[in-house]
Amino acid sequence: MIEGKKYAPACLGDVLVLGLGASGKAAVRYLVDQPEGRVSSLTVYGGTFSQANADFMSQWADEDVAVVFDSEDVQGAYDLCIASPGISMFEPFYQSAQKASAEVISEVEFAWRESDADAVWVAITGTNGKTTTTSLAAHLACACGMNAAAVGNIGDTCLGAVAGGKVNVYVAEVSSYQLASTSRFAPQVAVLTNITPDHLHWHKSHEAYAEAKAKVFANLSQVPGALAVIDATDDEARGVVRTMKAAGADLGYDYLPVGTASGLASDMRQKCGSANSAFLSAEGHLTVCFGDQEADLGPAANLQIKGAHNVSNALMALAAILRIGGDPEACAAALATFAPLEHRIEPCGSVRGIACYNDSKATNVDATLVALPAFAPAKPVVLLGGDDKGTDLAPLVQKCCEYARAVVCFGDAKDRFLAAFDQCGIPVHEAPHMAEAFDVALQVATPEDVILLSPACASFDEFHSFEERGTVFKSLVAAYGGDEVQ
Repeated sequence: MIEGKKYAPACLGDVLVLGLGASGKAAVRYLVDQPEGRVSSLTVYGGTFSQANADFMSQWADEDVAVVFDSEDVQGAYDLCIASPGISMFEPFYQSAQKASAEVISEVEFAWRESDADAVWVAITGTNGKTTTTSLAAHLACACGMNAAAVGNIGDTCLGAVAGGKVNVYVAEVSSYQLASTSRFAPQVAVLTNITPDHLHWHKSHEAYAEAKAKVFANLSQVPGALAVIDATDDEARGVVRTMKAAGADLGYDYLPVGTASGLASDMRQKCGSANSAFLSAEGHLTVCFGDQEADLGPAANLQIKGAHNVSNALMALAAILRIGGDPEACAAALATFAPLEHRIEPCGSVRGIACYNDSKATNVDATLVALPAFAPAKPVVLLGGDDKGTDLAPLVQKCCEYARAVVCFGDAKDRFLAAFDQCGIPVHEAPHMAEAFDVALQVATPEDVILLSPACASFDEFHSFEERGTVFKSLVAAYGGDEVQ
């Protein structure tokens, strides 16, 4: 092993890189830059041919790197395979690589292994809220003077950040896809925001999806002082808390529940005897407790990010950074300077006095459910639709009836959504595409109303990504003369 690293063999042997997404490209860059003799051979199976990927690999035409496109039948024998998260472990491509390799791991796992032994990792996963929690945690860490960066699914890839050598605190957003192919990954703090049905096309079942998420905790007992942070207001995540509590001293690490089944204004220490907790105090202050030590981080009303779910995200980020040595006063001050992220209940202007918000990242029903109450007592006109994931719409209908003034259904999901909202008690409108849906919303809304794009669907019927959908929505607002939302 290389001294001073987490778990880095001096010789990696014959290495296979499976897939050429961002993770695969990061792995190739890293591996071709290793000292002579560390990588015996490097083979890349790049999936379907694309000129962009071919051009990328042409940079190392003189490096004796074998490249295979348009084949999912992996040939040869490898000591290590680094697999792209876009390739499901249930697909023949992955399974072919698995048969040919002594070990298959994700880029996140490989990056952790290659990082310095004293590097600190905060890993954040969950169905919704990962990006905001990760970005806020990194923001807090930097405000506390730590050499930190948000990595993984936002910012640089984990391996790119490790290769850069400029960071010692990695605040990593990690997906279920990446966690599914981990074995030794052991962060100092692991955060679970929630678990709701999603990505079933990749995992094939909700049980497999939940198991992949739970792998973020698998090796915490090997890390002195490690902490699991879980949003206990979420039903399934709260089940993880119960499992940890039942393990008692055998658990081998600490856990901190955020809120309880009763909500964020409830302390799990008092509710169920937890040693640690985070919650909203009676005065509405963000509060994080490790044992008897209670940190008051100031009023939740100071947050720029809207909604109870973002209060939860803030508490999780605070717990993580305080645990790794963050200063409470610096954290409290930094909270107020954290602005909403793009496509996540993002204020994007107003038209004729109607405030417009871009929540295009709400690609599933659960994400929209938490966005709707964020505007209370105002009731937004909500744009719903896109590429239908086929999930149960009853909770969405109920929440819209309670918190929305009207809904406009659009896209491929339109007909199923219209049927679900039949006789719901609030005005329901329809439009073929998002642009027309925005036109309808402007006709329905009046000055001082809110128009909220929170689609509860993927974007692929009309757009390449939720980012493109959100960008187009913002351009529509601007085209109608949108000005800054205060």
